[in-house]
Amino acid sequence: MSGAPTRSFLPTGADESGSISSGLPYLRVGSGPPLVLLPGLTAHHHPPRGIERWLRGRQCGPLARHREVWWINRKRGLAPGATMADLARDHADALRLRFGHPVDVLGVSTGGSVALQLAADHPEVVRRLVVVSAAYRLGDAGRRTRRQAARWLRLGRTRRAAAAMTTVFGARARTRRVLRAVGWLLGETICGPGDPDLLATMDAENTFDLRSRLGDITAPTLVAGGERDACHGCQLLEWTAAGIPAARLIIYPGTGHTGLRRAVVRDILAFLDGGA
Repeated sequence: MSGAPTRSFLPTGADESGSISSGLPYLRVGSGPPLVLLPGLTAHHHPPRGIERWLRGRQCGPLARHREVWWINRKRGLAPGATMADLARDHADALRLRFGHPVDVLGVSTGGSVALQLAADHPEVVRRLVVVSAAYRLGDAGRRTRRQAARWLRLGRTRRAAAAMTTVFGARARTRRVLRAVGWLLGETICGPGDPDLLATMDAENTFDLRSRLGDITAPTLVAGGERDACHGCQLLEWTAAGIPAARLIIYPGTGHTGLRRAVVRDILAFLDGGA
């Protein structure tokens, strides 16, 4: 582990953060069997500090009541043109260094794309795999939105970029319009000023397509997502689960690009404990 870890006693139970391996930021929360959480897009790839650390701890909190959750982001200083395979290799190296044995991996949104690549390329580090709101590639609408957001970020138009990035979380047209307005108002709070690591991750996911490799995933797998996911579409979630041997699929009716809601956490824990 590299970088001096910092400790705090937050209400969420977060007690350590720092960097693993070649600069992958992490936050460790809770106690119990380890669960590695690969998050969605973040404005930067630095270890979370201050209010951001508190928010990440809150995100991990429901899982941390049962598991030692390791929230691990992509590394700092990603090379332009980095691929999803490059990101997965970084994580595989970090997991070997930190754990030395297969661990449960949960990927959410962009983190789900990384988790799928990780399980296909480095099966020896993944015990069980959970993919939430992610598929073997972005849907057509999701790709268009990500490309628009990346273009706006490169032009310094952060409000437009944030508006595009938040739109995909809506399950219906009206909700998407509201979220677009919220993203516009929050601007850099959502996406920062256009960090090169964020842009490199977005570019990697825009070209990501693991369909031909799904059969290489040997870990027991749960694919979960919303019926109205605007980033992938329900059909891509279904095809992803169908392509992975013996994978389980859960679709939440009427739900969009979901995060770690109560029902999702319940299903994740049941699956990881072998009861689903």
